[in-house]
Amino acid sequence: MRVLGFMTGTSLDAVDMAVLETDGVSIQTFGPAGERKLSDATRDVVLEATRQALGLERGASEPAIFQHTAAMVAEEHFAAAETFLATNGLAWPDIDLIGMHGQTVFHERPRDGVPGRTIQLGDGVMLARLTGRPVAFDFRSADVAAGGEGAPLAPIYHLARAKASGLSAPLAVLNIGGVANVTFWSGGEDLVAFDTGPGNGMIDLMVQAHGAGRFDDGGKYASVGRADEGVMSVLLAHPYFRARPPKSLDRYDLSLEPLAGLKLEDAAATLVAFMAEGVKRAFEAIGQTPTEVIVCGGGRHNPEIMKVLAERLPMRVRTAEDHGWRGDSIEAEAFAFLAARTFHGLPISFPGTTGVAGPMRGGRIVRL
Repeated sequence: MRVLGFMTGTSLDAVDMAVLETDGVSIQTFGPAGERKLSDATRDVVLEATRQALGLERGASEPAIFQHTAAMVAEEHFAAAETFLATNGLAWPDIDLIGMHGQTVFHERPRDGVPGRTIQLGDGVMLARLTGRPVAFDFRSADVAAGGEGAPLAPIYHLARAKASGLSAPLAVLNIGGVANVTFWSGGEDLVAFDTGPGNGMIDLMVQAHGAGRFDDGGKYASVGRADEGVMSVLLAHPYFRARPPKSLDRYDLSLEPLAGLKLEDAAATLVAFMAEGVKRAFEAIGQTPTEVIVCGGGRHNPEIMKVLAERLPMRVRTAEDHGWRGDSIEAEAFAFLAARTFHGLPISFPGTTGVAGPMRGGRIVRL
């Protein structure tokens, strides 16, 4: 199948797109990939939907802004793909299936026997009507309803991608988005995956709070700051870092309050060190060391993040591009792959990745 995958991360930066030819087991062909920046109007609406989601009580009615946001997200995806497909000599009839992750506005992991909650907004029915193609979406809900973490979901794709590159275990893939997550492949089909802690999200929020832009572009602030080990100890005291994996995190779960007394540059440096220490502790929790860790996601564009990871981790740190991967498109590729697995009734989450009791199917498909 030729599948178009979409991903919009919590950084609210862009709609990422990638085309794969896949049966959901292996990858036959890597088609084009690209992105289109989110419009300011969509970003503002998503931020308001996120604000309302964070205050949503269990059992409460869904706020009206959710439906509005879901429609805007679908329209944004359609507009982005129209240009993307035309640029690459494709049209909608050339696409067999669409995989749309949707925009995450809330994620809460299960605790003390209480199921978690996760909300991704994106109107799959509208997107199917606009494109005339079947759409796979809502990939996380079934896992959460079954007591799973609902995240991360990309690990089964990380395994397929590593195999397509002829790589061998033990190997780790580290995705640094708003939250950082790791996939550890020990061999065969065995995967362990979980969120290691913050990624870019806390840095973005801190920079925005200082009125210094939307993110630390190129690590310009962190590179001239000094990490405060005392503040980092306070951050690492959060119970999340004592919890056993599998586990998942929302970018708003960790507070910026301990950084309040630091200047911008030192706060940025501290958050970079905090992120790297979370990754280091993740491998300690796994109890095995991969031969290398392959870094994908937006965080790898920050030279300071890559530098500190190399300093703090005991294994070789490589970028996705070092292996010929498209580091900005891995998540979009993943949801193309997961869409194909959903179409064929294959599991997308596993005991070692989300904590579900057994391999589990997920996602819904709109066929019009």
